[in-house]
Amino acid sequence: MKNIVILISGRGSNMEAVVRAAKAEQWPARVVAVVSNRADAKGLAFAAENGITTAVVANRDYQSRAEFDAALQTVIDGFAPDLVVLAGFMRILTAPFVGHYAGRMLNIHPSLLPRFPGLATHESAICSGVAEHGATVHFVTAELDHGPIVAQAKVPVLPGDTKETLSERVLAQEHLLYPRAIRWFIEGKLTDLQGPAWTHNQQ
Repeated sequence: MKNIVILISGRGSNMEAVVRAAKAEQWPARVVAVVSNRADAKGLAFAAENGITTAVVANRDYQSRAEFDAALQTVIDGFAPDLVVLAGFMRILTAPFVGHYAGRMLNIHPSLLPRFPGLATHESAICSGVAEHGATVHFVTAELDHGPIVAQAKVPVLPGDTKETLSERVLAQEHLLYPRAIRWFIEGKLTDLQGPAWTHNQQ
């Protein structure tokens, strides 16, 4: 049985999708903890209601990113994770932290990387006039949003789309894509930081 630790900063809808999939599909793994950098993160309540241990490591309590990351790493390692999952964790992580979890930390980003790394991805997709947008699951490396890609889900950018309507369609695909990719990891199907390169197109 493998251990998964999920990091969140807000409502944690992708975390919820992972927890539900793990239970419904009877993964040979369990979400042992949900950790947030914000005590008011709504996802903590869902985790607690589902019997998952929660913890808060507030970044505001530390003077530097390095100090925060060191404290966060100590908490995470206390749960002996086989995989660390970033699910809307709104912190840029330091290279030593990322290196500590090299090959066992995944993130989901709301764009078709390498397009639109960073924030405001939906606005960028609309303003750039691309025909497709989507989400990417990737291994986390020291370079922000540039780790090896595991899987992507695509959605069309429709005439009249706003960042809200596009975000909603992308998020629905994230909730399918992320659990699938995490299950691949748990089942040993991701080797040498390369996934099955699965791409889903929403018609």
